[in-house]
Amino acid sequence: MAEIGRIAEVAGYLWEKGWAERNGGNISVNLTDTLTPGELAMEPVQAGIALQEPAGELKGDVFYVTGTGKRMRYVAQAPFANGALIRIAGDGASYDILAEKPIPPTSELPSHLLMHNYLRASGRQTKVVLHTHPTDLIGLTHCRPYLDSDKLTRLLWSMIPECRIIVPKGIGIVPYEIPGTLALAHATIRQLSRHDVVFWEKHGILAVGEDIIDCFDAIDTLSKSAQIFFSARAAGYEPEGMNDRQLDDLADAFQL
Repeated sequence: MAEIGRIAEVAGYLWEKGWAERNGGNISVNLTDTLTPGELAMEPVQAGIALQEPAGELKGDVFYVTGTGKRMRYVAQAPFANGALIRIAGDGASYDILAEKPIPPTSELPSHLLMHNYLRASGRQTKVVLHTHPTDLIGLTHCRPYLDSDKLTRLLWSMIPECRIIVPKGIGIVPYEIPGTLALAHATIRQLSRHDVVFWEKHGILAVGEDIIDCFDAIDTLSKSAQIFFSARAAGYEPEGMNDRQLDDLADAFQL
């Protein structure tokens, strides 16, 4: 499965970046379109595990999901020893674990599946939900003025042209919720109606998309913008940033 190698690659990047302390962060990727009929029909090693909320749009789909309590640095080295291969049941109300070892999936699996289910129902071809803990981006969410989606988007877009291009839908923000709760998932889904990247106040960042490398790149680009902002502030200057005309010109040039 080539996609598993890409997941392992990104897990390594998250660790190397310092965004995945201990077991911080999680990944889920819909592999259904990449599997053979035989792989889709694999016998489960554990079956009928109930979901907290049904995911009717995902019936029969197979996902790779990082394991609960597993570390990204080990996902990078041995993805199947540190993640679960799961298949959503035909009624959308439960799932089976398919991999050789019954690795329990991340405790945030219900949240991930709710997001995948919502995005599928919305007609979006999203296959990836990536959650991680970038230090600089989380730092911004500790600053009350930047807990405004429009203001934070404008700030990060203005630090480097690529940010406006790579994250064209801007940033959603979810006020603090207890990690792993369905309340956090539902609040995130409301932001995903307009954005592909969502900041969780004082917690982390989540990106969705068709490709796991693209999801990583979006977060990485936002992190670069935050680093530029903090570097200018550390040097004693308020960064000027690009003006509205410059940002609009980018939108026009790249048809954003």
